[in-house]
Amino acid sequence: MKKMRRALVLMLSLAMAASMAACGSSSKATEAPATEAPATEAPATEAPEAEATEAPDAEAGAINTDNVGEYSWFLGTDSSEDTVTQLYAEKFAELVNQYSGGKMTITIQANGTLGSDQALCESVKAQDGVNFVVQTTAPEVNFMPELAVFDAACVYSSIDDVRKALDDEAFMETVSGIYTKGGYKLLGYADQSFRVLSTNTEVASMADLKGQKIRTMENSNHIKFWTDCGANPTPMAFSEVYTSLQNGTIDGQENPYEVIAGNKLYEVQKYIVPTNHLPHILALVTGSSLYDNLNADEQAVLDQAVVEAKAYAREQADARVADREATITGGGATISEFNQALFDEMQAAAQGEWDSIKGAVGEDLFNAYTQFAQ
Repeated sequence: MKKMRRALVLMLSLAMAASMAACGSSSKATEAPATEAPATEAPATEAPEAEATEAPDAEAGAINTDNVGEYSWFLGTDSSEDTVTQLYAEKFAELVNQYSGGKMTITIQANGTLGSDQALCESVKAQDGVNFVVQTTAPEVNFMPELAVFDAACVYSSIDDVRKALDDEAFMETVSGIYTKGGYKLLGYADQSFRVLSTNTEVASMADLKGQKIRTMENSNHIKFWTDCGANPTPMAFSEVYTSLQNGTIDGQENPYEVIAGNKLYEVQKYIVPTNHLPHILALVTGSSLYDNLNADEQAVLDQAVVEAKAYAREQADARVADREATITGGGATISEFNQALFDEMQAAAQGEWDSIKGAVGEDLFNAYTQFAQ
């Protein structure tokens, strides 16, 4: 009897293998860019064939993996591996592979390997070697000017309130339309908490910022904000920041705790000031040409994966702040307490920037973003 059972199992396995081979002849692996890894490189153990037609779980809906083609994609970031950016990307890639039954694989390239933030934004739209990107919204303003709404400084001091805006269905529908109009597909927003100031001068009021050379990103709204605060904003490639702080070319810079700790900027800075002037929003983006050419089940794989990856990234962002603060103080820098009076001063100084942004993006979009501000 056991021999007959084993023989039956073997016959069923062979039949399934033949069926899968026949399906494979219509695979969409040829749609991947020529530079991508072959779809056959996905480990065979990632998706048991017997489970191929099952939905990943109740929340994922009825994703029929028989309708999912084979793809090998690349996701690029300009951030280091030890960041929430990387964790967001990794979780997304893991879930896409899981929910596609192992048919969709995503290789992550960090540290600007596939290009700077601006180059990644260009490449993901053209789909010429980068298929997905995780990056902050600041460099995307150069391609989609209305995203300048996220440059409005000192709107929120609570990350929970920022997330209310990002979870607002009507607001996000409008923002998604901005990406679509630009030739992109916004899959979802996570965050890396707030950007804060690091400097060698204790900052208790805005007067202490006067004349300080603060490194910023190449973003006109950021530059205007710091100018209006009395500082001397200095755009600079991030790769030059540590050395420039060390030799005194600049006095300070602004970034999330993740970046300050991960790049050991506490070694060349005395104070970390939780200005909370901007949320560091992480956009997970692909090109419209990729998303629109997927069928409904394939799109559902990406959509479900990003919902869960976003939730995971938020959890990690919150959990890692305390850890990064410990790293920074352990390295010798002092982290100030959040100073509401300083925040209020900086918010008042930001009104000119707000007016500029309203003029660029429209008052309706600005009000939709700021509706949850206390």
